Amino acid sequence: MDKDAAADLQIAGIGGAAGGAYNHVSLEGLSRINGPVTARTFTGNGRMRLGGSLTVEQMETNGDLKIGGGLRVGTMKHDGLLKVEGGLHGESFTLNGMADIKGDCELENFTAEGVVAIGGFLSAGSVELVLQGQAKVKEIGVESLVIRKGGSGAWSRLAGGMIPKLRAELQARVIEGDFLDLEYTEAEVVRGTVIIIGEGCRVGRVEYRDRLTVHPGARVGMEEKIGG
Repeated sequence: MDKDAAADLQIAGIGGAAGGAYNHVSLEGLSRINGPVTARTFTGNGRMRLGGSLTVEQMETNGDLKIGGGLRVGTMKHDGLLKVEGGLHGESFTLNGMADIKGDCELENFTAEGVVAIGGFLSAGSVELVLQGQAKVKEIGVESLVIRKGGSGAWSRLAGGMIPKLRAELQARVIEGDFLDLEYTEAEVVRGTVIIIGEGCRVGRVEYRDRLTVHPGARVGMEEKIGG
């Protein structure tokens, strides 16, 4: 995209626009973009609907955002509800709220407080997740993963009752990584170099290379030391 030639897109109030290549995109209020969008920066507040995919270098949004295709992003921060009908690929994603990613998710850094659902594979360098409800990911492959259970109180009040009152836990079939520090996680297999199975975990099988620590309040079916 020629950043100098591309126009800016601004919607305030209630409005819509066609997809295309833009320089800066700014959405305020109730907005809809029909078709795929490529942009340098993307900011938005309110209820935002994109009919196709989104490719953007930097974005910061608040509210209810739905993307009808895949999302490719450099750095992203979102507060509120996010739904991506395709996959999410990027460098850095910070979330405070709820995210539903239908496809695979590939990131360098992923930090979230809230609820996350990923229909495919989560691949990342570093992931830190504070659970405010039930999170589901098919499979996880990371360098570092830290899972904690969040407190109720102020965060839940800000959510406005949008998050279902389900057990705050992460559910995944397989979790694999170099450093895994888990709490309130249910998985069939956890495999890694250094593994900490914390409070509230339920794991069918743990395979570790260097070190394994299991909290008395966790349940592990089988433990096996692997590798040299």
